[in-house]
Amino acid sequence: MRQRIGTYITQNSPGEAYKAYVPPSLPPNPALDLLQLEAPLKQATKALAALKKNAKSIPNTTLFLYTYIQKEALLSSQIEGTQTSFSDLILFEQQQEPNVTVDDVEEVSNYIKAIQHGLKRLKKGFPLCLRLLCEIHAILLAGTRGANKMAGEFRRTQNWIGGTRPGTALYVPPPVAHMLACLDRLESFLHDETLPTLLRAGLAHVQFESIHPFLDGNGRLGRLLITLMLCEGKLLNSPILYLSLYLKQHRKVYYALLQEVRTTGNWEAWLIFFLEGVTTTSNQATKATQDIDRLFRADQEKINRLGRSRFTCDQIFTYLKRLPQASVAVIVKQLAITPPTARNALNKLLEAGILEEITEKKRDRVYVYRKYLDILEEGTEPFAPKQRGQERSAPLLGVVPELHHTTMAF
Repeated sequence: MRQRIGTYITQNSPGEAYKAYVPPSLPPNPALDLLQLEAPLKQATKALAALKKNAKSIPNTTLFLYTYIQKEALLSSQIEGTQTSFSDLILFEQQQEPNVTVDDVEEVSNYIKAIQHGLKRLKKGFPLCLRLLCEIHAILLAGTRGANKMAGEFRRTQNWIGGTRPGTALYVPPPVAHMLACLDRLESFLHDETLPTLLRAGLAHVQFESIHPFLDGNGRLGRLLITLMLCEGKLLNSPILYLSLYLKQHRKVYYALLQEVRTTGNWEAWLIFFLEGVTTTSNQATKATQDIDRLFRADQEKINRLGRSRFTCDQIFTYLKRLPQASVAVIVKQLAITPPTARNALNKLLEAGILEEITEKKRDRVYVYRKYLDILEEGTEPFAPKQRGQERSAPLLGVVPELHHTTMAF
């Protein structure tokens, strides 16, 4: 197993030396114990196939797809510590003031744009490569707190995870010179079809996190890489797997297993956890799509019975499937209808039991498609601010200049 552990590079910074980790090439050597992985791999593949099949039968596929990208974006950003909720994201997309900092919501919104860009490029035949990862990274960080951290470019300095300096860090990724070689090998592995796609995605995610090639956004991009690989490998037709829900719920185990791979070379433990996450999340996503489909069909039948109002109500209903919260002002702007028409239709939807009014005001009332929002929000509650620092296992990154180093193997 020692060949799986990689090497440590002794680096010198002012006043101290520290060790940076250089991961070994993939696939692991000695080879994976495929017998140990056989059962969880079979379950995960079956669950993904069921989700893929179920997604094909969903009406309004574009709306469903956008919703699932929203959820994955929200969950992935929450793992990094953002406090954004689904309601905040809706307000932001309606160009209203969210209840948290705009930076938090922009990070989630950028994730949505980034994954859409990546999938669009893949569908047009562009390969999953380092150049594409840089393009996606630039979109992830655009206009946010990380915008000044070389968005779209690989780092040119040493970074670290945890602690105030590399010498006290929990983990120090490879120095820049070694990082570039690691990235080249990772790019080759992305297209090595000797292993099933699911196993390659699990391996590549850890390798990317270990290399940590950017100054910010590595966690989000590393999780996005899983989705891109599953779609490129035809295990999914669209990004309807929100794996970040599982990683968020088991974040301590998640970070511990990433580190265990580096310290012991135990890829099998990580892959079993990863595959169980794919199975669990696929089953949850399948149930959610079925619940949403039933809800939409039932509410559409109610709208069809609303007489002359049903045409405007149907327009609003289509809008609510994308963003399940609205007001008269929002509907007037989005659908280009008059305020009286919007007000009347919203009240009709309220009376039909489809919408819920949450402000209890006579003016500037806000309506929520509560039953739909409840399904979407499952598992997306932000971490409490007072717990955020305690719970995060991957503290903020620091940066030090690249310095002279010598190589040591362990």
